[in-house]
Amino acid sequence: MNRYLLIFLFLASTLTASDGNRLYELYQNGQYLQACNEGVKKLGQHQQDEKYISLYAFSCLQADKIDRLALPIIMLKNSNEARKNAAYFASILLQKNLLISALENQQPLDALNLPTTDYVLSRVFDLFSTGRYTLGNGVYSLSDPKLPRQTYRMYLNRSDNSVALIIDEYYDTILTKQHLYR
Repeated sequence: MNRYLLIFLFLASTLTASDGNRLYELYQNGQYLQACNEGVKKLGQHQQDEKYISLYAFSCLQADKIDRLALPIIMLKNSNEARKNAAYFASILLQKNLLISALENQQPLDALNLPTTDYVLSRVFDLFSTGRYTLGNGVYSLSDPKLPRQTYRMYLNRSDNSVALIIDEYYDTILTKQHLYR
């Protein structure tokens, strides 16, 4: 009986280690969406592994799947680094929701002062909340004075009963990346 228990424990630890290694490998190779999708399937098995949870959350963040940050925000609480990561993710998720609400209701966010991050949605939030935009045909054009060649276009896309926030990133006049947040 003890022999089977030891074999089971060995296999379980090997499998959980391989899950983390696989997630890390995908992240390192820039396969963020795949890492996010695979990570969510095994998140329940890694509820106490804050490194796995953080890697999963950063993968989802890079894949613009920021609604998937809600569980990691709750789960990351046992270490100083985990709590910092949770606060970082919570700030970005809040900024997304505030931007959608502001654009839907056509209300400024100039009264808000939130922590800033290096994530694109956070940069756009900062520019929008400080009034550094022009509005034309429902599209907000934002320029970053710190990066004069970097500009953003932000708008809402409505389909059926859902609303998506879209942020287009431009370098000079070239579209470099489009971010879609539901």
